[in-house]
Amino acid sequence: MARTVVFRELGGPEVLRLEDVEVRDPGPGEVRVRVEAIGLNRSEVLFRSGLYIEPVKRFPATLGTEAAGVVEAVGAGVTGLRPGQPVSTVQTFSMNDYGVYGESVVVPAAAVLRRPEGIGAVEGAAVWMSYVTAYGALMETGGVRPGDTVVLNAASSSVGLAAIHVADRLGATPIALTRTAAKKEALLKEGAAEVIVTGPEEGVSGEDVAERVLAATGGRGAGLVLDAVAGPGVRGLMRAVASGGMLLVYGALSGQPTPYPGIELGMPAVAMRTYTMLETTRRPERLRRAEAFVASGLRSGAFRAVVDRTFELDEIAAAHRHLESNAQIGKIVVTVP
Repeated sequence: MARTVVFRELGGPEVLRLEDVEVRDPGPGEVRVRVEAIGLNRSEVLFRSGLYIEPVKRFPATLGTEAAGVVEAVGAGVTGLRPGQPVSTVQTFSMNDYGVYGESVVVPAAAVLRRPEGIGAVEGAAVWMSYVTAYGALMETGGVRPGDTVVLNAASSSVGLAAIHVADRLGATPIALTRTAAKKEALLKEGAAEVIVTGPEEGVSGEDVAERVLAATGGRGAGLVLDAVAGPGVRGLMRAVASGGMLLVYGALSGQPTPYPGIELGMPAVAMRTYTMLETTRRPERLRRAEAFVASGLRSGAFRAVVDRTFELDEIAAAHRHLESNAQIGKIVVTVP
């Protein structure tokens, strides 16, 4: 038996329960991992709430895609992994089929990455999803090159911070957007070339994003805008995209419908599309390249986990409440004693 987080109805953090669940042996192509730390992701809040891109199919349901731990056992046909090996997991699977919120979990072998030497459990649960998401958006889909300008909102999120670091390593210029001036200095320290406070805050009106981006780029605009918010704000973001550039929508923090900006004669030739990390993790060659790129950055020190706060497993509801507060800078990690 292993303590496992489950929920038996849709709702807020209060629906999460810690229960003893029987641990099964891994089947063909599966690995069982003794979990040491869990990285929280926005998708888990949406899944628990019934707002994710796929619905919960059955109850009790489990949660979680990103964890770090040690291999306990491998199923038939699994190669390259052995019991006792430190590993991390990334999402290649549906949370209707697997979940990593627990002491001992079974996941597909395709979702297991070898943890680089010197990377502890907390960091190992806090780097992969963020950096693989940023890598896929900037390099595989966005085609960012040295000298390009990248604009990203929700910049203090774990993906936003990873995107800043990836852009810096590629020789691109990251411009960070944040709703509050309180996070400006932290974003500059993380490597943002400029920080635009979108607000509005009490007594302070929000800055015009397109105007600031055009001024910073000599009127060209950004080659890539990475949008985690969506909603009506895409119209303003589209004005910041350079001719031939792209607006990638990878989140929906606004909770509002996202219009497709109207096409007008004479407007710059720009592309708008959605993006999910699964475009990278479910394609073995892309995931192989992402793993090599991120591991290289970790070894060099260019990439690192930015952990806002840690909780213990029996504090999972509090950890979800903190995630929903949007007060964090970086990743929230749950440790498993």
